[in-house]
Amino acid sequence: MSNNDKQGIQEQDLRALEVRVEELIRACTHLKDENKTLRAREQELMTERDRLADKNSQARTRVEDMIVRLKRLEDEA
Repeated sequence: MSNNDKQGIQEQDLRALEVRVEELIRACTHLKDENKTLRAREQELMTERDRLADKNSQARTRVEDMIVRLKRLEDEA
């Protein structure tokens, strides 16, 4: 194998490696963006979950209060 052939193969390998590195950089950037989006969505969902849990707790308290009042009315009757 001549020196020119070796240099050509090395140049080819270097170009292939460069392309692959660029692909990996793009993939990394995409994954970072996707991760950022997912973390924001997770935060939104956690906030919504907390809000719904509060509403559920308030509704439970109101229903329990109504039951107590109904029992009182029943006992008075």
